[in-house]
Amino acid sequence: MLTQATGNAACALGYLAATGGGPELIKTIAEACDIPAPYLAKTVHALARAGIVATQRGIGGGVRLTRNPSELSLYELCEVFDDPAIQPRCILGSAVCSDARACPAHAFNVSQRELRLDFLRSMTISKIAAFESKRRWDPSAPPTAEVEPADPI
Repeated sequence: MLTQATGNAACALGYLAATGGGPELIKTIAEACDIPAPYLAKTVHALARAGIVATQRGIGGGVRLTRNPSELSLYELCEVFDDPAIQPRCILGSAVCSDARACPAHAFNVSQRELRLDFLRSMTISKIAAFESKRRWDPSAPPTAEVEPADPI
């Protein structure tokens, strides 16, 4: 499971992508994504430091994407927020998972981790935008994202 910061960033970036890339006010994005504006402001600041968005104050300002949403993956967001979903942790504890410390669940954990990482690398902001634009911002239309159901991880 992704952290709240990563999930909120994905939703906000999906909103930006669905609305043309910005600029959009943080207040507008926060309302659309049901995220408290002060919390989203911190998230946007981290995304700006990573070069994923740019911010501008004043008239005509706001937050805008600086990257192509079809080339921006959830994995990259996990890196920005140091998400535990991409950390090589043993499922039987908090130690680093490695061949040198192969616990009874090591083979299973390694295979599942690779599936999770592959999914995160392939899930782009443009796919999230397609899904969210149907689900959240156009509730009369059925979701039609190009996302295939993932195996439970």
